[in-house]
Amino acid sequence: MKFCSNCGTALSRRIPQGDNRERFVCDQCDTIHYQNPRVITGCLVTWEDRVLLCKRAIDPRSGLWTLPAGFLENGETTQQGAVRETWEEARARVNAGDLYTVFNLPHISQIYMFYRAELLDGSFAAGHETTEAALFSEADIPWDELAFPVIEKTLELFFRDRPRDQFPVHTHDIIIKRR
Repeated sequence: MKFCSNCGTALSRRIPQGDNRERFVCDQCDTIHYQNPRVITGCLVTWEDRVLLCKRAIDPRSGLWTLPAGFLENGETTQQGAVRETWEEARARVNAGDLYTVFNLPHISQIYMFYRAELLDGSFAAGHETTEAALFSEADIPWDELAFPVIEKTLELFFRDRPRDQFPVHTHDIIIKRR
């Protein structure tokens, strides 16, 4: 961030009075520009005994498989965002259920939230950010071609929880130290 969105003046980084963290602050109008984590929300979609995955058409990790997910938009709940992203990426209409996994990734200032969801009619297709969408049984999951650690962990938890038919909310921190 270089310029104030309020007055256009160059910003500096400093700790504002009454705060305890360095922030972008406008030297002209004193507006404090807070930067907060991005929320990514999506669905773990099932149909019968299979899971819906999407092959990414965009970076990062283009060409690898993921659960349908993306950035939460202003004015929507995390569950609404998950359903929207599932439609955008997999053209799938779903009945979203309970929150299933939450991942904190402080090294990239992101929070991932996945909801369990059921495919309503068995219909899906690749969306504009996806080259392919497919249903996979547990034995056929392309484990070596998954885009992100949060996807792998969500799938591992799901296949562990499924035989007991108990799906508690799982929360994990993924810490990767930057060099």
